[in-house]
Amino acid sequence: MHLQRHKLMALTEYLAPRPAVPERCLRPAAGPQEEENGYARLLRRQVEEVFRDSRMIAVCQYNSMPGDDMVLMRHYLRKHNIEVKFFLNEIVRPVLSQSRYKNLLPLFVGRNILLVSPETKAKEMLRVLKGVPQVNLLGACIDDTILSRQGVENFAKLPPLEASQGQTVGALALLPSQTCSLLQHGAAHLTALLDRHIRQLRDGAGEGGTPAGPEPAQSPGAP
Repeated sequence: MHLQRHKLMALTEYLAPRPAVPERCLRPAAGPQEEENGYARLLRRQVEEVFRDSRMIAVCQYNSMPGDDMVLMRHYLRKHNIEVKFFLNEIVRPVLSQSRYKNLLPLFVGRNILLVSPETKAKEMLRVLKGVPQVNLLGACIDDTILSRQGVENFAKLPPLEASQGQTVGALALLPSQTCSLLQHGAAHLTALLDRHIRQLRDGAGEGGTPAGPEPAQSPGAP
């Protein structure tokens, strides 16, 4: 009886249908995972350092130009403490996508170069780029503020920080001096009026005549 039952269970056991395509054909064999290139990591670290240590980062479109012109442009920019950096977009884009500068990603199309400086030398940079038509300014990040080309030009027209601070200090110092002069004006005017009144009184007393002296004595023989 038990044997017949086992036979019946074996006959009625569910067998899943085989797939039309073998599983080994659907799932590719997992190959060895490629290790990250050490040189790429080094370049990405350099990009991070450039964006961290620079107050001005300008993104420019770079067209082919003679080597002598590039050396000359670097020389003029280095005079103003501006360095030229070449990084591939494949290196820059992953770094920017995970940073606060990700809004600069649309500028990294084609061949680009970076003009970086620890100072905000926008006016000097534009003056040099004006004589290099092969390098076109696309945008910049100055003091953690992303600017378009027009924004950089407007920023370059602003007076230096030292001059602005001097103007502000002068304006602030002028207000207390004006307040002090206004407060002293009433007292000075009153003093002037009193002095004039005293002089008028003195002049009036002088014009009234001198006081009469004692009459001269008569001699005894006079009638």
